[in-house]
Amino acid sequence: MALPKLNTPTYELEIPSTDEKLKYRPFLVKEEKILMMALETKDNTQIVNAVKDIVSECTFNKIKISTMPMFDTEYIFLQIRSKSVGEVSKLKLLCPDGDGKTYADVELDLNEVKVQVGDDHTNKIELTDDMGVIMTYPNIDSFSESGIKDINASNMLDVISGCVLQIYEEDGKKTYDSKDQTKKELIEFIEQLNTKQFKDVQKFFETMPKLKHEITIKNPKTKKESKITLTGLNDFFA
Repeated sequence: MALPKLNTPTYELEIPSTDEKLKYRPFLVKEEKILMMALETKDNTQIVNAVKDIVSECTFNKIKISTMPMFDTEYIFLQIRSKSVGEVSKLKLLCPDGDGKTYADVELDLNEVKVQVGDDHTNKIELTDDMGVIMTYPNIDSFSESGIKDINASNMLDVISGCVLQIYEEDGKKTYDSKDQTKKELIEFIEQLNTKQFKDVQKFFETMPKLKHEITIKNPKTKKESKITLTGLNDFFA
């Protein structure tokens, strides 16, 4: 006799970048096992692939993860995780006022975590009076080698060059689409920027939408309270 099948509940969320409604379900034991095995390997490519597979399966393959902004994927995964293993995440965070070794245990309600965008954020960056770039947001594949985390020295040029959508001159009269350029050409373009121009490009990434939440922690030794800002998927499962 065939065993009975369990009914899996479905939920609905709004995709941050588009406000579109998306149905999703919790991940199942078999999917959680895939994620845990990937995390145990500490291999960034396997972890990214596991997150992609779980998000795709749990949203009934209705979205294209590889073209979706990273903050959308992170938010969707966070919602799936909260409905799968609990809406409260237990974190162990390093106390900023201590000896660099003291951690505090904190409980975080994942329902309070939202995608936030920085002040004066724009994807159009003027480099000179007649030249600029139009940027697009990094997706999860941008971090397949370095891991799901913020831009750093090791992945900076790769991520930035991968987010150049278009280079324009003469107020847009002359344009160069990134799809028509090689990776090497885009990296060389970024490398020729001066310090101010590069900082303007970096500001795009610093202010772009991302999972962000401020939390108060208390040092168990000094009893001093400090505020910590959690950013990106990694921080919410520290």
